[in-house]
Amino acid sequence: MTANYLLEIGLEEMPAHVVRPSVEQLKTKTAAFLNDQHLAFARIEVFATPRRLAVLVRDLATEQPDQVEEVKGPAKKIALTPDGEFSKAALGFARGQGVDPSAITFKDFKGVDYVFVEKKTVGQPAAAILPELIEVVKGLTFPTRMKWGTNHFEYIRPIHWLVSLLDDQIIPMSLLDVTAGRVSQGHRFLGQPVTIATATDYEQDLAQEKVIADLARRQALIEAQIQTIASDNDWQVDLDPDLLEEVVNLVEYPTAFAGHFDPKYLAVPEPVLITSMKDNQRYFYVRDQNGQLAADFIGVRNGNREHLDNVIAGNEKVLVARLDDARFFFEEDQKLSIDAYVAKLKKVTFHDKIGTLYEKMQRVNVIAQSLGHLFGLSAQEMADLDRASRIYKFDLVTGMVGEFPELQGTMGEIYAKIFGENDAVAQAIREHYLPISAEGALPASKVGATLAIADKLDSTLAFFVVGMIPNGSNDPYALRRQAYGVVRILLANQWHLSLGKLQAEIEQVLADRGLTFKLDWLKNGAELRHFFADRMRQLFSEKNFRHDFVEALADSNAIDPTTINEVAETLNEHRHDDDFKETIEALTRVLRLTKQTDAKSSELSVDPALFENPSEQVLYDAVVQIRGHFAHQTVEQNYEALRDLRPLIENYFEENMIMADDLQVRNNRLNQLRILQKLITIFGDLQELVVK
Repeated sequence: MTANYLLEIGLEEMPAHVVRPSVEQLKTKTAAFLNDQHLAFARIEVFATPRRLAVLVRDLATEQPDQVEEVKGPAKKIALTPDGEFSKAALGFARGQGVDPSAITFKDFKGVDYVFVEKKTVGQPAAAILPELIEVVKGLTFPTRMKWGTNHFEYIRPIHWLVSLLDDQIIPMSLLDVTAGRVSQGHRFLGQPVTIATATDYEQDLAQEKVIADLARRQALIEAQIQTIASDNDWQVDLDPDLLEEVVNLVEYPTAFAGHFDPKYLAVPEPVLITSMKDNQRYFYVRDQNGQLAADFIGVRNGNREHLDNVIAGNEKVLVARLDDARFFFEEDQKLSIDAYVAKLKKVTFHDKIGTLYEKMQRVNVIAQSLGHLFGLSAQEMADLDRASRIYKFDLVTGMVGEFPELQGTMGEIYAKIFGENDAVAQAIREHYLPISAEGALPASKVGATLAIADKLDSTLAFFVVGMIPNGSNDPYALRRQAYGVVRILLANQWHLSLGKLQAEIEQVLADRGLTFKLDWLKNGAELRHFFADRMRQLFSEKNFRHDFVEALADSNAIDPTTINEVAETLNEHRHDDDFKETIEALTRVLRLTKQTDAKSSELSVDPALFENPSEQVLYDAVVQIRGHFAHQTVEQNYEALRDLRPLIENYFEENMIMADDLQVRNNRLNQLRILQKLITIFGDLQELVVK
């Protein structure tokens, strides 16, 4: 037999961004609990609003199946006395399992006979097990938690009610002073308490009290209402998915409405208007049929259409107040010059252990110029990069960004153009913040990409040298995101940058310009390299590369991220080749022999006069040939060159004793292998690869 089970957690209004992840977490943990309890079910439906998280388990088994478990006991030689009777150990084992000694059998286990018994557990009714789901409720995790009353218990918001129904039967459970029953709550202003007769009545009963509990239904209703308004007014509406998701999780009974503002505000830059509507007020902005921003918006009310005119007027009044501020700051900001704003940055602290924003721009200017030459930027791009890196933070001290911090960079681009900077400089000012998330958009221009790398490298390096290194989940300055952004930008542009050498180069160039600001820019170098290595691991993980590829390549300190990525893709491409295993084994044999006996580059001389076998000369000639082309070939070509050496390497080891008694011969052979090792290590530590 089956039944349907409903569990609802009633709360104070939760933040919108918490609603969907929390109900999905409740679903996952409920499913795990039921599976652990051997209670079969068909599916779990979820319902969520700002005031509730609920799951409806369809076709839940009303009883656990009986479980028969075979349990292993002591070895036979311990379980029997010399006269063949059960020993105390055997009798105690049977008693502990709740079976009669006559149930004991002997079976072979890994070549030894042991006692075995079949232990039967009678299945329990679901109604007796489901109260334990309160532990799932308690165990939900949230980004922020709070206490209320005199309780020590913490949750996302105070819990006001619980509903727990197996069909029409209340399943008892309680949390703090809240006891589960069948009474839920309707809309805070439009509804009444809801007495739910049976679990499957939940969605319909709430709808009668102005709560659309299903997330998908609520979203579809909002979309339909917005499209109707847009069609009636001949508007185009950008249904931004993030904003739509937020609005869906802000309301229980949505009603969309249209508002209007004075067209004079359209003189304010479009990003400011959109930010005011979308980010600050959760309105959908609209465009006319020509694609021009209209002096209108669409909002969504948590309620019905009663007194909607008053609601619209109130929303218009709030928006106009924001737009008045925006227009004021826009006009005031243009009364100063970029140079004046840059001068203000001398008094703005980036971090009290690191210095001011002005000092940061000085460092970034030097780093950016070095990177620009390395990346092969043109003369014009270098000039644009120099100008952009000298001013790129100026908008942080404008009134507009002070009021709308989310417009940093965006207003920098707008103001730069107004103040006469060229498009490339203005674009770079905006793009230096990119990417703003792990998978966010990257800078489109070379100037912007170079400035973004320079800025992120300066921030990461600066915090490391003052000892503020991220650990665990603690990363208040988003250094992981910034370092990952550096890696992504390098790969997107196919730019090569040796992170292993980077820190020393930056220290030298800053010292040459007198911009060290009394900081030790070589400090914590190993930690910095490992930090970037972890970002490469993140990249490889997202590309679903094999774990052993990750470990072989991520810590390749002397190699830049772009080359490391090319190597990973090359190995990934060849991993199914018939000769992949033999190739890797031959190369790793070279690495193993040279790992503990490495020598400085100046010592790597090979004297062919000391060769004793033809295989030495053959390998020597082949390595000399490929060594001359290695730096100018693709990673794929280099892999093929090393692969072609495999039979020569195998023959070399077959004919020669590397650790020969003659010291000159031994060192000659080791040096020959060390030269080859330096070519192989472009592919990382191949000893980490698992080949079968």
